[in-house]
Amino acid sequence: MTASTAYLGIFVTAFLAATILPAQSEGGLALLISSEKYSLVLLVFLASLGNTLGSVVNWYLGRGLETLQSRKWFPAGEHQLERAKFWYSRFGWWSLLLSWVPVIGDPITVVSGFFRTPLPLFIAIVGAAKTLRYLVVAAITLQLI
Repeated sequence: MTASTAYLGIFVTAFLAATILPAQSEGGLALLISSEKYSLVLLVFLASLGNTLGSVVNWYLGRGLETLQSRKWFPAGEHQLERAKFWYSRFGWWSLLLSWVPVIGDPITVVSGFFRTPLPLFIAIVGAAKTLRYLVVAAITLQLI
């Protein structure tokens, strides 16, 4: 695999992992890090960027939540949305610190758009949370190789 393919692959996988398509990016990141062929900093940066941008897509979907919710491709089910609305109405934008958590993180980013969280604030919090997650994955991977 070429470096370009690896970097593009981790970006796309991380992007998709945060959107409507089921994908898992942590394993791919760990695999690329463990190969020791690619820049650790660039891999973490691209995974974080891709995952954050995927969450921005969710934020925009949340802005149109009322009209898109019934579509089959919508990224969250009714139960997930109700749970996310509860947490978001209770904790506000602080709940975005949990945007990295599987199952609940993506619906929280959708609901954040619904509640009109300012986009710059959203990007700052979600970007930090997701970057921290990938840094932890990188640190664990480096300990194992």
